[in-house]
Formats: sequence, C-alpha cells, structure tokens
Amino acid sequence: MIYRNIFLFFMTIAGCLSFSYAAIQFTKKTSRPVVPKPISLVTTAPVKTITPIILSEKERKQNAMQIALLLDTSGSMSGLIEQAKSQLWNILNELSKTTKGEDTPTLEIALYEYGNPSKSNDKYAIHQLSPFTTDMDFISEKLFSLRTNGGEEYCGAVIKASLDQLDWTNQEGLKMIYIAGNEPFTQGPIGYRAVCETAQKEDIIVNTIYCSDGAKYDAEDWRLGAKSGGGEYFTINHNETTAFVETPYDDEINRLNGELNKTYHSFNDYGESKVQNLHLQDSNASSYSKENAAKRTKFKASKQYKTSDWDLVENYKKDKKILDKAVIKNERLSKLSKAELEVEIERMAKKREEVKHKINELDKKRVVYKKDKIKGEKKDNLGNSIIKTVRKLAKKKGYKTEE
Repeated sequence: MIYRNIFLFFMTIAGCLSFSYAAIQFTKKTSRPVVPKPISLVTTAPVKTITPIILSEKERKQNAMQIALLLDTSGSMSGLIEQAKSQLWNILNELSKTTKGEDTPTLEIALYEYGNPSKSNDKYAIHQLSPFTTDMDFISEKLFSLRTNGGEEYCGAVIKASLDQLDWTNQEGLKMIYIAGNEPFTQGPIGYRAVCETAQKEDIIVNTIYCSDGAKYDAEDWRLGAKSGGGEYFTINHNETTAFVETPYDDEINRLNGELNKTYHSFNDYGESKVQNLHLQDSNASSYSKENAAKRTKFKASKQYKTSDWDLVENYKKDKKILDKAVIKNERLSKLSKAELEVEIERMAKKREEVKHKINELDKKRVVYKKDKIKGEKKDNLGNSIIKTVRKLAKKKGYKTEE
C-alpha cells in the first residue's frame, strides 16, 4: 500500500508538471506576435516566362531608332539603377516624339548589365537582359529585376558585346549606345578606343555617362571613349533621387489608364503573361509617384506602345481570321458567340482610341503645368543625358523632335 501511494504521488506530480509545460508552450505560441511575411507588390515575376517582341529587318520601319543601354550594376551603382527605373517612361516619351518626314520611326531598346559577376557566367561579367525590342513592358520588367553586386567593370568588353550580339539594322537610322558607370574606362583586356572607333565606322554612336558625386579623376577616358565613338560625354550624380512634380491632371490620366487596360485581352495562352506584366509595370511605375504613373500611361497612349504578339484588338485589325484560332481566357469574352465577339472587339477598339485621345489631351495640359512650375536648366541625370543626346544627334541626321 505504501509503495502504491508513493507511486501515485509521483505520477500526480509528473502529470502536473507535464500540464504546466504544455500550458507554457501554448501561451508562448498564442502570445507571440504574428509577423507577416514580406511581400513585394512591384517585383513579383509573372507566372509564365515572358519573351520580348523582336523585329526582323523587314518588319523595321526605315529610319529606325535603336538604343542600347549598358548599365554598370556593380556594388556602388544602386543609384544608377534607381534612376533608370524611375526615369524610363520619361525617356521613352521623349524618344517617341522623334519623327522623320511623315514617318514615326520604329523604336527599339536593348539592355545590358555589366560588372555583376553573380548574374552571368561570362568571364567579363556581362549579361544581356534584352535584345533589341519594341516591347517596353519587357524592358521595364528587366530594369526592375536588377540588383547590384561587386565586380570588375569591363567597359570595352561590354561595348564590343553589344556590337557583336545585337541585331543592328542595315538601314539608315539612329543607332546609339549609352554606357554608364563609375570605374576606370580602361579596365579589362579589350581596349575601348578600338571598339568605339569600330562602332563609329558602322554608324553606331557611342555615348558615355560617368557616374560621380563630383570627382573627375576617372572621367578623362570616359570623355575619350565618347570622342572615339562619335558621341557625347556626360558626368552625372547617379545617387541623386529623381524629382517628380505632380499635377492636377495626374489622377484623371491614371483613372483613364484603368479604362485603357480594359481594352487589352490576349488571344493566346502566351498573352496571359503579357496581360499580367502590363499590370505589373503599371504598379512599378506608380510605386514612384502619380506623375511617373501618368508618364507611363502617356506612353501607352502613343504609337510606340506595342502589343502585337498578344493583344486581341490589335491583331483583329490585321487579320479577322484570328478569331478562328484564338484562345480567349477572359471569362466574359469567352461566353460570346463569334458574331458577338466581333462586335465587342470593334467596341473596344473604338473605346481605346477615345481613351488614348483623352490621355494625350490631358498630358498636354500636364506638360504646360510643369513648365510653369519648373524653372532653370535641367540637371544631368541619366534620363536627361539620354534625351539631350538623342535630340542633338537625331537633328544632325534629319530627324525632328516635337517639343
């Protein structure tokens, strides 16, 4: 009996201790603050891999504009990346104003990063993010994917890579390279002078943008690089934050962007990722300011915004037989008969043009409002350097730029 009582006594104590321990653990779990997992609204990758629109030589208009951007993404270049992302739509809007005669030239952008060994197996740390493309949503997506990392910045090598790898047009046009960075232009085994001179012989202009907070000890070779390539040289403060001036017209322009988006629908499986990327790049633009979002909307209302590889409305204009093989994912549109769908596409096409007209009219007022608010000469940042050079050199080749 005594042993039995002792056994029961210890069992009771063990049970109490076990209960207390469980209670403590429960309390810890329930009282611990819930920390939400971080999410990114602007850099989430689309579900399917996106490929850009790549034109053949036959598809290019005469007097095409081809611009290759070569950006240093080594450890100290986060400011340069920010300027590229935040100034993209302003740059593209200015480039879209360039004409030659009655022709609106084809606008193609290519994108390279260099100096970041984590992004490439290339021995010179060179990575082509995009070949020449008219798909500016793709260019925006690639810019927002950029991250910095330490490395060697081989300027001569990346210029040579862009000359060798890109599909430069054989036609007469405006062909330009912009290389931006902050390390000596002489790094690497490939000499910059011979490469830049080769580019100029091929009617490709090399412009150099030296990134500095004021120091100029490396700038001379950058200046000579531009001279050898027949281009322009700039020094910019790459760490200067892009300034935005919001206007009374931004909200309405961005509301109209929502109306414009309602007219974009894919006609194939691949197009769904493009629709998703359209909205993603809207978010990327608006993450900076209302004005930046309005600038993107303005570009979407221009002739240079291309959706030829996926958009139902645009492709129906070219070929009405597209409906015979179209894969309509939109639930509302998929329920329509072919006749009803044709009527709806015609309605959306008309609506798109109406909305674009409203956006362009409001943008004119936005530009006038900004001119009254901003006085003095514009600073030499990445965007202004590109815009200034294109205007100057395009004029020499007979192009005109709308003010």
